[in-house]
Amino acid sequence: MRKILVVGIWMMAIAGMTLAEGCGEKDNAKAATSKKIVKPQSPRPAGAVLAPEFSLATLDGDILSMSDLQGKVILLNFWATWCAPCRKEIPDFIKLYDKYNEAGLEIVGVTLSSGSPDKIQQFVDKWKMNYPVLTDIQGQETQQTAMVFGQAVRQPISGVPTTFIIDRDGYIVKMYVGPRSEEIFYRDLKPYL
Repeated sequence: MRKILVVGIWMMAIAGMTLAEGCGEKDNAKAATSKKIVKPQSPRPAGAVLAPEFSLATLDGDILSMSDLQGKVILLNFWATWCAPCRKEIPDFIKLYDKYNEAGLEIVGVTLSSGSPDKIQQFVDKWKMNYPVLTDIQGQETQQTAMVFGQAVRQPISGVPTTFIIDRDGYIVKMYVGPRSEEIFYRDLKPYL
C-alpha cells in the first residue's frame, strides 16, 4: 500500500510538472507573438563604413552626438544658410521628416560657416525647418566633423550640400554631393526604414 502511495505521489508530481510546462509554453508563445516585429536590416553596400562619432550643439545649446541617434536611419546633411542648392533641398527634407520620422528616420542638418546660432535660428524659423540643426559648440567643430566624415569615406567634403545616409547600425551606406530630390532620397532610404 505504501509503495502504491509513493508511486501515486510521484505520478501526480510528474503530471503537475507537465501541466506547468504546458502553461509555460503557452505563456512563452503568447509573449513571442506580442513582441514588436523588427524589420531586418537591409544588406549594406560593399563600401559601407562606420560613421564617425561627433558631438555638436543644437540651436538651443544642447549637445547631440552620433551615438544619441543609435538605431535610427539618419540623413546627415552638411549645408550652409548662404548656399542656394542647400535651400533647394530644405522643402524635401521637411516632407521626408514629416512622412518618415515615426518610421525611424532622423534628418540632421550640420551648418557650415553660417554664423551665430541666433542667425541660423532665424533662417530655420523662416524656412520652417522641422528637423534638428546643429552648429559649433565653441568654434570649428562642424568643420572638423565634415573633415572626419570625408576621411571616413575617403572623399573630402569640398562643397555643400553633401549628404549621407547612415543605416540603423551606424554605417554610411550612401553619399551625395549636390542637391537631390525627395524622390531620390526616399528611393535610397526606403530599404533601411
